[in-house]
Amino acid sequence: MTSQTLREARKYEEAAEKIIKKEDRPDFHLSVRTGWLNDPNGFSYYKGEYHLFYQYYPYEAKWGSMHWGHAVSKDLLHWEYLPAALAPDEAYDKDGCFSGSAVVLPDGRHLLMYTGVVREHQMDDTFCDVQTQCLAVGDGLDYEKYKKNPVLDRRHLPEGASRADFRDPKIWQEKDGTYRCVIGSRPADGSGQILLYTSKNGLDWEFKSILASNHNRFGKMWECPDFFKLDGTWVLLTSPQDMLPKGFEYHNGNGTLCMTGDFDEETGTFTEKSDQSVDYGIDFYAPQTVLAPDGRRIMIGWMQNWDTCNLRSPDEPWFGQMSLPRELSIKDGRLYQKPIKELDTMRQNRIAYSDVAVSGILSLEGIKGRKVDMELTLRPGDEQNLYQKFAVRFAQNDEYHTSLSFRPRESILKVDRKFSGSRRAIIHQRRCLVNSKNGNLKLRIILDRFSVEVFVNDGEHVLTATMYTQQDAEGISFFADGEVNMDIVKYDLI
Repeated sequence: MTSQTLREARKYEEAAEKIIKKEDRPDFHLSVRTGWLNDPNGFSYYKGEYHLFYQYYPYEAKWGSMHWGHAVSKDLLHWEYLPAALAPDEAYDKDGCFSGSAVVLPDGRHLLMYTGVVREHQMDDTFCDVQTQCLAVGDGLDYEKYKKNPVLDRRHLPEGASRADFRDPKIWQEKDGTYRCVIGSRPADGSGQILLYTSKNGLDWEFKSILASNHNRFGKMWECPDFFKLDGTWVLLTSPQDMLPKGFEYHNGNGTLCMTGDFDEETGTFTEKSDQSVDYGIDFYAPQTVLAPDGRRIMIGWMQNWDTCNLRSPDEPWFGQMSLPRELSIKDGRLYQKPIKELDTMRQNRIAYSDVAVSGILSLEGIKGRKVDMELTLRPGDEQNLYQKFAVRFAQNDEYHTSLSFRPRESILKVDRKFSGSRRAIIHQRRCLVNSKNGNLKLRIILDRFSVEVFVNDGEHVLTATMYTQQDAEGISFFADGEVNMDIVKYDLI
């Protein structure tokens, strides 16, 4: 039975999406059907398609009572909206169906696991958002909440763990048919930790261990965990809140953390060996991964920063989009990301230039556009006299531009959108320390109407930013202070 709350959301979204023109949203990044979108949820492969759910408030383009929006795709680039999957309509989730994940049960049903939220009135007249873990089972279109919800609550928490910070279950199935999930939690020290739970059937769960502890090193609460083995190494992804920067890492406050290391199956504990940001740009949070049928580990994130949500007016009919799906790999203990190979099938109208001398400002015939896949290879024009700075400007006209600039002497790459049409004094730039020998650098820049994603040195670093510049600003130009020798290959993405 579909609840009245869910029926209303489905009716509303179907009518409201009609007022959003196709050209007013991203072309190949999933955006919200209508209203507000944040974290990706339930990223899974089911019945021959990728399913992606998302945190969703259909009624306004701002955060509200959380539902689960739903879309499907065969190639992760062209999405079809399905009716909203979950609404806050039960006593245990009446104040929100928060983030979670999905897995396929042996009987062929699709299992969703999510965080139910209830705002509880406390004795001291404050309110506490009590969080529990809940299940819903369905057929890829309609989902029924489990009769025994919630399946994990305060009784399943280790001593001292917070009832208010217990969220975002990421579930997976082991080779032996049993299930595991990791959940973000907060111990008594106010820091973050990741809890590990186990289940024989996906429905009945028990606490196994504290998988990893923050000890107040990387921000506070750890949200949206994901845990998997990749290229022989265990990887823990999480999104810490309130991070302090460390050198050129963790500049986003609410940011992303990737740790690689070892996992002891017996004790259920993870021992980290290295840590890094997942994304070094402005807009990326709450990533979630799926294991594709061909064995690739593919990640998608919310292409937004909590501190820059007022970049776009709440009067707009939609707010929120997902990043490009990225194929992950581990090289020398470091996370590498590259755009999914499916993007290559969208490349058309190839234009290439080699050994272009850049000194001062340069525009090249045929190099423009807002749906673009562009690869640049930079070398110093004069080995003895290294250039001071190189920049590429895009989404450009006489009034606007967003830029990517590189200073080889410091090896610093910067994305800057302060001239992108924003009327708000919010975060407009991020800098990243990249690996470059003597001014040599490889960049792959992907534009899609309202965003830029920059993959550095074949995915060693990635910088992501949204920009809502008018679409007729489609110029691309290059600049060098000194001499740069550049190869460029540019495709339109169609």
